[in-house]
Amino acid sequence: MISSRAGERARRPVAGPVCYMRRLLSACVMLATLLVPAVSPTGADLERFRPWTGPTPPLELKDLTGKTHTLGEYRGRVVLINFWATWCPPCREEMPALQALQERLSGRPFAILGVNYGESPNRIESFLRGTPVGFLILRDPRHEAITAWRIRTLPASFLVAPDGQIRFTIVGELDWTADDTVARVRTLLP
Repeated sequence: MISSRAGERARRPVAGPVCYMRRLLSACVMLATLLVPAVSPTGADLERFRPWTGPTPPLELKDLTGKTHTLGEYRGRVVLINFWATWCPPCREEMPALQALQERLSGRPFAILGVNYGESPNRIESFLRGTPVGFLILRDPRHEAITAWRIRTLPASFLVAPDGQIRFTIVGELDWTADDTVARVRTLLP
């Protein structure tokens, strides 16, 4: 017969090596975040531009008025495609910087396409009333573009060269007004 103490030990979770390692790892991660010196914005964002090696997926979506747009219509221009949603705080925070980039490169062969992640036109328009942008907003109601472009995190951006090929992908929010970021975009301009 098993004593009640032995049965008690068998039912309690064991705080063995695995539990200890998890606690140690958590403590190390927390300590590392406190000890890592703040990195200045200059130069830090350029590391986020990841070269793209695969083919460029198709992009054919409707804008808020129902007009269809394709990526092919933008051949000869650098295109920044930004996948976003109104419920995504980093996406919302990034919008003014995207608008500022659009204004800064005004008159150049450059365009921004904001691809919304499956939200209703009313929701998108409501957001845009508070955060107006001058670039084209496209809707992806059935998540076809999100799937084709392999989006797993929002916001996600792609820089497409004038030849129609993706050159860089950027995951997460980026300061599109930073001088080094603008310079990177300008390197693709014809």
